[in-house]
Amino acid sequence: MTLPGSDMKHHILSVTVVNQAGVLARVAGLFARRGYNIFSLAVAPTEDERFSRITIAVDVASAPLEQVTKQLFKLINVVKITELDPRDAVERELLLVTADAPPAIRSQIIELVDVFEGRILNVGHDRLTISLEGHPDKLDDFEELLRPYGIAELARTGRVALPKIDNTTTRLRPARTA
Repeated sequence: MTLPGSDMKHHILSVTVVNQAGVLARVAGLFARRGYNIFSLAVAPTEDERFSRITIAVDVASAPLEQVTKQLFKLINVVKITELDPRDAVERELLLVTADAPPAIRSQIIELVDVFEGRILNVGHDRLTISLEGHPDKLDDFEELLRPYGIAELARTGRVALPKIDNTTTRLRPARTA
């Protein structure tokens, strides 16, 4: 993740692993044993059910990237490791939050949800449950603006990321005619 006006704070690693029980525990255990701080971790099967993708945001200060990747490659179930530069990756995260929303201020919260393109999932007498998907910075901004209204519960998935697609096109040459 990069913040405007600052240096990179996290390495984002996309780790393809064999989809087997215990693999996530071994990966997380490696980070714990080495004292590397995991900022965010998300895992799910890939398009090929034999593999899972673990997206890990690692604190730069606690984990030199070269050392992390060397240690990860020592694990037998690791197939591929890709560092994703935030400038060249698409990152998303999901936030679910139950906010205090008494009738007197409910419309203000609904307007805030609309501005951030979120969805209201559940409505109670004095609370709303909201879903918001987007770049982690967007979720941070929403959470900061919602906090003064009151947050009863909050959960975030952790970031997932993929490399951006190269949109450069090659020039097509006309076919030769005989």
